[in-house]
Amino acid sequence: MANVFEFIAEARSETGSSAAKVVRRKGKVPAVIYGGSDAPEMLILDHNDLLKHLAHEAVYSHVLDVKVDGRTEKAVLKHIQRHPAKPQILHVDFMRVEKDHKLKVHVPLHFINEDVSVGVKKGGIVNHTMADVEIACLPKDLPEYIEVNMAAVEIGSALHLSDLVLPAGVEIPELQQGAEHDHPVVQIVKPKTAEASVEEPTAE
Repeated sequence: MANVFEFIAEARSETGSSAAKVVRRKGKVPAVIYGGSDAPEMLILDHNDLLKHLAHEAVYSHVLDVKVDGRTEKAVLKHIQRHPAKPQILHVDFMRVEKDHKLKVHVPLHFINEDVSVGVKKGGIVNHTMADVEIACLPKDLPEYIEVNMAAVEIGSALHLSDLVLPAGVEIPELQQGAEHDHPVVQIVKPKTAEASVEEPTAE
């Protein structure tokens, strides 16, 4: 993992919706970090700095450095609350990570060889049913993304969770719940045929 994301935060003592509104009016974002052996801690982040970090896809699948009052916590992004109509972050949840404990996070799927896949060459259309997947692994094994090779996928065929090639030490918790949870990730479907043209009425 070449990228290192550093979030500069300050501790906050006031809680509740009114206190959060005050934080936001100052161009800041209320946040919390929890997990591990320490108690949850309320934080404040700079909104503009946060937006710059969130513009990188990799930030969602990396162990992050959260610096609070001179100390550094290792964490992952667990939840982001966004404003429904504005480009504004309302709240962020960080979850602490411990090197000997597995974590569950969503990582993006990167689809390759779509344009040269067998099914597309025959006129098929790619239909993505997932953009990311939840994995479980130790922090040291956390991948930036999972690659999905479409080269051999035929028309009418799909790749499922069990078809994904996972790095060493990485597993998909969903698959442990039984075969019915082996959901499709992507498929190549036949294009819809043109509607039959309506016959013109015959002259009487």
